[in-house]
Amino acid sequence: MMSGGLAWAWRAVRCGVVLPTLQLAVYVCVAMSIMLFLERLYMALVVAALWLIRRRRRRSNRREQDDDGAENDQLLQDPEAANSPMVLVQIPMFNEKQVYRLSIGAACGMTWPSDKLVIQVLDDSTDPAIREMVEGECGRWAGKGVSIRYENRRNRSGYKAGAMREGLRKAYARECELVAIFDADFQPDADFLLRTVPVLVADPGVALVQARWRFVNADECLLTRIQEMSLDYHFRVEQEVGSACHGFFGFNGTAGVWRVRALEEAGGWKERTTVEDMDLAVRASLRGWRFVYVGHVGVRNELPSTLRAYRYQQHRWSCGPANLFRKIFLEVLSSPTARVSPWKKLHLLYDFFFLRKLVAHLLTFSFYCVVIPACVLAGSDHVRLPKYVALYVPAAITLLNAACTPRSCHLLIFWILFENVMSMHRTKATLIGLLEATRANEWVVTDKRGNANPKHQQPANTTTRPGRKTTTSSSRTSFFNNDVHVAEILLGACLLYCALYDIAYGRDSFYIYLLLQSAAAFIVGFGYVGT
Repeated sequence: MMSGGLAWAWRAVRCGVVLPTLQLAVYVCVAMSIMLFLERLYMALVVAALWLIRRRRRRSNRREQDDDGAENDQLLQDPEAANSPMVLVQIPMFNEKQVYRLSIGAACGMTWPSDKLVIQVLDDSTDPAIREMVEGECGRWAGKGVSIRYENRRNRSGYKAGAMREGLRKAYARECELVAIFDADFQPDADFLLRTVPVLVADPGVALVQARWRFVNADECLLTRIQEMSLDYHFRVEQEVGSACHGFFGFNGTAGVWRVRALEEAGGWKERTTVEDMDLAVRASLRGWRFVYVGHVGVRNELPSTLRAYRYQQHRWSCGPANLFRKIFLEVLSSPTARVSPWKKLHLLYDFFFLRKLVAHLLTFSFYCVVIPACVLAGSDHVRLPKYVALYVPAAITLLNAACTPRSCHLLIFWILFENVMSMHRTKATLIGLLEATRANEWVVTDKRGNANPKHQQPANTTTRPGRKTTTSSSRTSFFNNDVHVAEILLGACLLYCALYDIAYGRDSFYIYLLLQSAAAFIVGFGYVGT
């Protein structure tokens, strides 16, 4: 009698609450999928139009060597002919034992009038031995006649943002009109300044020139190949469209040149979030400054090749923008229309933040890892799941993304499955940022190995904002030491159960996807990803 009453109660709850809620979740996911697809389609059309315009321009002027035009070519031939502004190069680093020589050497090797260039190494290292090595490297270049300054703080307040803020306050830095920024693993080519500074000189309304990242270890493992696919789309599509259509995109924190006056008008560096670079870009844009992306200029850098380093990086990249959205929303709405047009405000809040930083993460996990498996358990007779949303829309979005990295098209299935697993981690980080919960201000320095040399693997460095618990990230150790990720294993088990249920009772063959996705979750969960 009691079991019959419980069964009746469950049927009532299932029909009255569970199934309607699940159907509502399906409709919400459908709406978000269509929004994301339209945004990707719009950007693809813009990129295609830009390609046609540039192709016509090249045909009309065969003497042009790149998209910057004859001014840049003239400067490349004779840099002393230009009215060269004073340039400060900032290289922030923290215990970067493996890569400090690469970044310092590349920065010191850039072509620019020696009396108009100052290299500033902002070393926040806490290891005395590393501080001594970095200072010695700076002294070696100073002995060659390079104007290079070594700065080490006793107080690490503000971390990277604080270091760069204090660096700009130095007397010699105040004389500089422009500041180029490179993280410790970035290696600019000798002509970097010659190809970026002319854009700022030619247009006083431009605050930032952002270059593209070029990955030195993309072929190291499957994890780095997958990252290359995602980041290629970011640079070749998102940054390109933002620059061409809105004069705004998120500063990538490195491989860029800022106009110092614009940086100061925006309020300078602030450490209120873990994405101080994006924060600065938004504030500068709200004051009427424009940004230019130069995709033909690449800067060599390193991708994280261990799963642990990649997870920490993705936490910061997902949590920080969500937290910034929470803090900047009202400021964007109330900004004067004379400086920021309604179209630009819409781009900032809807396209840049809402779709790319929130919807993209929340949709991927909720739809492909929660809603679809739940619909399999509920049965197609009770919950309607449009196949065009479950199959065709994701396929179209994936193909648009893959077009940016054609050499990796054969890895599409792996990319999809891995991104779906990582979406759980990104969704958690996004919610932490929105709610400003614990770990919202956690800062983990990404592990760098130095041109992907496995002999030079060192533990990563971890810090948090004041008042936050400090954690530690290290390279892969033993199988049973922090390499087992319980959440991913539980996700794999749930998806496997749904796949088996669909094999036994389903009619839509979702088990094919669910089996593959569960296998990917188990592979990530047991740490068999990366080096």
